[in-house]
Amino acid sequence: RCCLSPARSACRTMTIPNDTILLLIFWALKVFPKLGLMDRPHRYGLDRKPIPYYGGLVIFSAFLISVLIFVPLTMQLKGLILGSILVVFLGFMDDLLGLSPWVRLGVQFLAALILVFSGIGILSINLPFLGMVDFSGPMIVGIHVLSAFFTIFWVMTILNTMNFVDGVSGLSSGVTFIASLTMFFLSINPSVHENPQSQIPVAMIAIILAMVSLAFLLFDFPKPRILMGDTGSTFFGFVIATLAIFSGGKVATAFLVLGIPILDMVWVIFRRIFSGKKFWKGDRKHLHHRLLDFGLTERKVVSMYLVITAAFGFGAVSLVSSQQKFFMIIALGVLMVLLAMALIFLPKKNG
Repeated sequence: RCCLSPARSACRTMTIPNDTILLLIFWALKVFPKLGLMDRPHRYGLDRKPIPYYGGLVIFSAFLISVLIFVPLTMQLKGLILGSILVVFLGFMDDLLGLSPWVRLGVQFLAALILVFSGIGILSINLPFLGMVDFSGPMIVGIHVLSAFFTIFWVMTILNTMNFVDGVSGLSSGVTFIASLTMFFLSINPSVHENPQSQIPVAMIAIILAMVSLAFLLFDFPKPRILMGDTGSTFFGFVIATLAIFSGGKVATAFLVLGIPILDMVWVIFRRIFSGKKFWKGDRKHLHHRLLDFGLTERKVVSMYLVITAAFGFGAVSLVSSQQKFFMIIALGVLMVLLAMALIFLPKKNG
């Protein structure tokens, strides 16, 4: 039984998202093959039969139904829903047809801009040892320009981070579960918010996302029966990024929880650029791919990711001061460097 009022309100939302997505997944497992909504394993050199793809449609549907039932329909929520629809449609078309990276970035920019115009934005951020950095600044058509720029950059970064991490089944859904659960516990923490009641919508959205991602994880790991595709991974990233700024900035928390995927994305992009390659051109040199080449199984790779993510998520909730989180970010960077050195200098698996 929940003892805090935001938690009590959010606890009532836990059953319907699970039931809804489970019903939709079982429906998709039967219907998607008939509609030809299957993956193409031969494109990636995989020796297995095709399995249902486009699971992001199921994820988004369950999330939308639950949110409309339990969360008050404010202007901010309308912005989140409209932006999500755009992101999901983009991901579906990209999964289906393969779109230009510039088209993808343009639509992602538009989805983030919708959030800004709906009143979701980062007006300030508390940096360790430097204090509060104000993004309010000059305004155009009623929008703070610096805040809008930072918000759009943040949303697009996290959205693509979650897309990059979706290289092994279970990673994206598992990381999303931990990240959204972290947001939930942070939202109901009375020591963080002067008015915990104001965090009820955030807590409810977070727990809905947590339950939806957990239910999908059961079919996504360890042996996938359905894949989410870009449709699901980009949607997860969009909502997590929004939760981090929705009704109280939790950007540092999101950065900690998603630290390894974010640093991996930055490393991969810079490596591609300095190698003379297109930064959007996919390859198998992400951290999770290198761990697989090193000889770890997919189950071990996912488990390692989730354990580390959960550890930093716990730290983000327990350590509330910006200085403490700063030292955790340093620890995260050191961990990433050690992993990179191990993967560079230790021998790969034979064959």
